[in-house]
Amino acid sequence: MFDALCDHTRRQLLRAIGDEPVAVGVLAERVAVGRPAVSKHLKVLQCAGLVSHHSVGTRNLYALAPEGYAVAQRWFADTWTAALTAFARHLEQQK
Repeated sequence: MFDALCDHTRRQLLRAIGDEPVAVGVLAERVAVGRPAVSKHLKVLQCAGLVSHHSVGTRNLYALAPEGYAVAQRWFADTWTAALTAFARHLEQQK
């Protein structure tokens, strides 16, 4: 997931998707990247669990996948808790 997020264009796509499913062509206009490149980036984001995909007729629509963000949120919460605990131990040792 973090590998997928390290790319600037992918982060732009996630911001461009917003609150509702968006077609690839619309995303290409919003981030000024060609449709083939947008499709490739969306595939990476989908594999990382950050976007979901469904088709309506001939249109491919992409939406944010909240469950993928929940994984990141848990990781940050766990990491933050460990970092604060280590910092508290460090302060106690300095006394």
